[in-house]
Amino acid sequence: LTRTNSSQTGTLSFLLGGFPAQESTQLWAAVPLCSTYLLALLGNLTVLCVIKAERSLHAPMYLLLAMLAVADLGLSTSTYPTMLRVLWLEAREISFGTCLAQMFFIHTFTDIESAVLLAMALDRYVAICHPLRYSSILTNSVATKMCVAIIVRTTLVLVPLPILLTRLCFTRVSKLSHPYCLHPDIIKHTGSDTRLNSIYGLFVLLSTLGLDLLFVFLSYLLILKTILSVATWRERLKALNTCISHICTVLLFFIPMICLSMMHRFGKYMSPQAYVFTANVHFLLPPILNPLVYSMKTKTIRRGILRMLCQRGTHKSRV
Repeated sequence: LTRTNSSQTGTLSFLLGGFPAQESTQLWAAVPLCSTYLLALLGNLTVLCVIKAERSLHAPMYLLLAMLAVADLGLSTSTYPTMLRVLWLEAREISFGTCLAQMFFIHTFTDIESAVLLAMALDRYVAICHPLRYSSILTNSVATKMCVAIIVRTTLVLVPLPILLTRLCFTRVSKLSHPYCLHPDIIKHTGSDTRLNSIYGLFVLLSTLGLDLLFVFLSYLLILKTILSVATWRERLKALNTCISHICTVLLFFIPMICLSMMHRFGKYMSPQAYVFTANVHFLLPPILNPLVYSMKTKTIRRGILRMLCQRGTHKSRV
C-alpha cells in the first residue's frame, strides 16, 4: 500500500474513510444511502426526459436546467458507488489511478454545476432587467455555446490536477477523510512538497467556483435593484418568484462548498465527523434536492411530469 517514488504509481492505494468500521458492515446503513442515490437518478432523469419530450421547454432556461441535471447525475454517480462499496462490502481500498479518476470527475462535475448556476443567474438577470430583449439576447444557440464553453473551461482548468499529483511521493498507508477522493484530502497524505499543488488547487477554486459565486452575487444585486424600482409590490413579488428555485439551488450548492473549503484549509483540528458531514451535504444533497426544487417551483416542469405520467397511464390502460 505504499509508494516511495513517482515511478511506482501502480503500487499505491488509499484507504477510504468516512464511516466508522463497526457500522460499515450493517445493511441498514447502506439502504438509505442506496435509496438516496436512486432518488437522485430518478429525479434528474425525469427532468431530462420532460425537457426532451416537451417542445415548449426547448428554450435557453430549460437547456441550462438540463445541463444542471446532467452535472447532478455525474456528481452522484462519481460519489455514491465507492460509498456503497465501503458500507456493503467493507472494501475501503482504492487504487491510486482509480482515486485520481474519481477525484477528477467529482471536481469536474462540481465545477460544471457551479458554472451552470452562473449561466442560470445570467438568464434570470436578462429576463428581469431586459425582458424585451430576452428572446434576442438568449437564444438556444447562445445557450448551447455557453454549455460548450463551460465544458471546455472546466476540462482545461482541471486536467493539471491529477497530473500534478503523480509528481508526489506517498510513503505510508494513507487513510482519506471521506469515502471518495478529493484533491485537498489527497495532498494531506504525502511527504513531498505540496506548495505547487496547493497553489494550483487554490487557483482552480478561485478561478471557477470563486468567480462563479462572485458573478452570481453581482447578478442578483442588479436583479434586486431592478425589482425594487418596480412600482407595485405585486410586480416585485412576481419577478422575485421567478428566481426562487435558482436562489435555493445556489444556496444549497455554495454554502456547504464554502464551509468545506474553509475547513480543509484552516480547520486542522476539527473533528473528522465535521469534514464528512459537510462534504456529504455538499456532494450528495444537491443531486437529490435540485430536481425536487425545480419540479415544485416551475409550473412547466410540473405539468410536463404530470403529462408524462398521464400518457403512460393511458398507454397501460389501452394495453
